[in-house]
Amino acid sequence: MKRNDIRNVAIIAHVDHGKTTIVDSLLKFSGQFTVKNDDAQDMVLDSNPLERERGITILAKCTSVNYKGHTINIVDTPGHADFGSEVERVLKMVDGAILMVDAVEGPMPQTRFVLRKAIAFGLKPIVVINKMDRANATPSTVVDNVFDLFIKLGATDEQLDFPILYASGREGWASTVMEVKGKDIEPVFTTIMSHVPPPDVDAKKPLQMQITMLDYNNFLGNVGIGRILNGIVKKGQPVLLVNDKNTFAPKNSKAVRIDKFYGLVKQEVEEAKAGDIVSIAGLEGVEVGDTVCSVDNILPLPPLAIDEPTVSMDFLVNDSPFAGREGKFLTSRHIKARLEKEAQTNVGLKIETSDGEGKFKVSGRGELHLTVLIETMRREGFELAVSSPEVIYKEKDGKVLEPMEILTLDIENQYQGAVFNLVGKRAAKLENMVSEGESRLRLEYIIPSRALIGFKNEFLTNTRGQGIMHHSFYDYLPKVNVSNLRINGVFITKEYGKTTAYALDNLQTSGQLFVGPGAEVYEGMIVGQNSREKDLVVNPCKLKKLSNMRSKGSDEAPMLTPPRVMNLEQAIEYIAPDELVEITPTSIRLRKKILNHLTRKRYSQNEDEE
Repeated sequence: MKRNDIRNVAIIAHVDHGKTTIVDSLLKFSGQFTVKNDDAQDMVLDSNPLERERGITILAKCTSVNYKGHTINIVDTPGHADFGSEVERVLKMVDGAILMVDAVEGPMPQTRFVLRKAIAFGLKPIVVINKMDRANATPSTVVDNVFDLFIKLGATDEQLDFPILYASGREGWASTVMEVKGKDIEPVFTTIMSHVPPPDVDAKKPLQMQITMLDYNNFLGNVGIGRILNGIVKKGQPVLLVNDKNTFAPKNSKAVRIDKFYGLVKQEVEEAKAGDIVSIAGLEGVEVGDTVCSVDNILPLPPLAIDEPTVSMDFLVNDSPFAGREGKFLTSRHIKARLEKEAQTNVGLKIETSDGEGKFKVSGRGELHLTVLIETMRREGFELAVSSPEVIYKEKDGKVLEPMEILTLDIENQYQGAVFNLVGKRAAKLENMVSEGESRLRLEYIIPSRALIGFKNEFLTNTRGQGIMHHSFYDYLPKVNVSNLRINGVFITKEYGKTTAYALDNLQTSGQLFVGPGAEVYEGMIVGQNSREKDLVVNPCKLKKLSNMRSKGSDEAPMLTPPRVMNLEQAIEYIAPDELVEITPTSIRLRKKILNHLTRKRYSQNEDEE
């Protein structure tokens, strides 16, 4: 049976190609858009503060619109490769996908990633060439590139026969003809109705629903979100949770509350049928991939296959002299509980307890994946220290394999020499080079994931902030040699105290400072970058000696260069393996793992002897 009154569709694309903006237009056209606090709000599905600040979607969101008596369930997905696990799960809930492609940039690394997943699931994508209002839009070229990408990814003849729409999500219109500007966004609705198949369902079969997303309600506890494949679920109905590890010992639960998605809100319903995307509260101990079954028919679905993490970092209890000054949650018990809670909903994350008290190894899909978690914990009042990121190696047929990524760089021609030199020392392999107009180049590389740590800052510096870079996971390939990427040593504080302008004035001639005058520092804290290779122990708290002698030269006021202030991502990319980033709700500090200079020296000598 097919439910012709419903369509389930996901919107997939590279980061910043307009997924959330097009959802805004669909909600406005259907009359579901509501004004919050009497102020118009765009990107309404990006409700997380971090999402709005960064301008990216981090968590997949569900919404629905009504179109001519039909319910269209729309799932907005993340565009960044680090949150790819969200996309993989969502695609199992839907029967179709809208592939958004920028009319200027064309297919990008993440476009390849999400399209490959959609093709593997057998979905027939609808291609929307978005941002047609941009000045340098080349939609015909972009369509050709998208078609080539479909062929490279092994699309079937049916999938290659995709409909194409031309749209501007910001202006709220879509058209089936490239040269004609549309009046409204309705062509997207009509294309969904004609090309996305209605869900295959059987309401008479026993209940089957796979949990693909998790939520939490302070009053009702854990909430599972997914699509009902077969059967009917009613409010208050006893259900069983079954997973692949616990098939023969199912957990008893009850559908305490059933909610459907309507526009920007959820509405409680008495029952839901096969084909609906719903959230069910009252499922104690629910995990992503669990199957909700009826009590008398245990029919578990195959587990969800999620790509393995590629990068790991150590999360440690903050043991610096300033520990406990600024945060509320400091102990290993607090950090462990928070990480375990995150692992329940963030399936791309893996938590392991390392040797030693208060040390946890956290693995994820990339630096951004982990730094978003750290930033969230920081805003919740946690204090912790984190180590530098390390890639996760694999061994196969006696060879060590490491994660590789596709790196796409869009640069001005004048910077190509500096960029070639930059990627050359990172063991990158050039795959493609395309001229974008008279003055720009697009370069595609296969590069080791570990070589990208700290790459972004150097790339932006070398291109004067005009370069654009994107990268996404490619594959595990044999390990290559990458030279040491940080060639500069650091200034390490000698003692506790407050920095003085006099001391910093003397230091800035030998390097770059990370702190200004009057900042509190402690022994082992990093306060700057040395212009030479070796680390240097310094005293930034040194006072100017007073005397009765006066001279014009000695009495001049110091002229300090503004310090280099790093954000969280920059600090984590910068540190070496023997350093940590101390993170509190109000501060980010760099430090050595071993604070005492003599102890650190003895430790390094022992390592050299071994």
